[in-house]
Amino acid sequence: MKITKKWLDEKRACSEGVAWWLKNKQCDPKKLLNLLIKKDRVDWANWLIVRGLDYKGYVSYAVFAAEQGIEIYEEKHPDDKRPREAIEKAKACIDDPSEKNKSAAADAAAYAADAAYAAYAVNSAYAADAADAAREKMRIKILRYGIGILPEGD
Repeated sequence: MKITKKWLDEKRACSEGVAWWLKNKQCDPKKLLNLLIKKDRVDWANWLIVRGLDYKGYVSYAVFAAEQGIEIYEEKHPDDKRPREAIEKAKACIDDPSEKNKSAAADAAAYAADAAYAAYAVNSAYAADAADAAREKMRIKILRYGIGILPEGD
């Protein structure tokens, strides 16, 4: 994969992101991703990683990201198994992306998202600066994983 204006347009990058890329002109995706992280544009870095992965890589990236926070969630909600089930069903799609597995994973993910949203609403009043710092560290770890699984060449 090589980052070009045409590639960004085909992937429907936002106009602000395209303007930033035109200013920086970094075509190598891994160098560009590291620059985005350095410039605190982790949202753009995540967007780029997701669009650079094939299906197996995309699901692997999602599973890795979910696994980074699952223990925290389960510690606060030990009886809610929906997020863990969604991760396991997504893992099944990595090796066997059948319609049956994809459907089961999608259903599980919807239930898990509902659970996570409810948990966030309950716990948001207790968020602290330390939690924000931990989340940022986790985001960077997830992005570094994504950079590592991007395909080479093109």
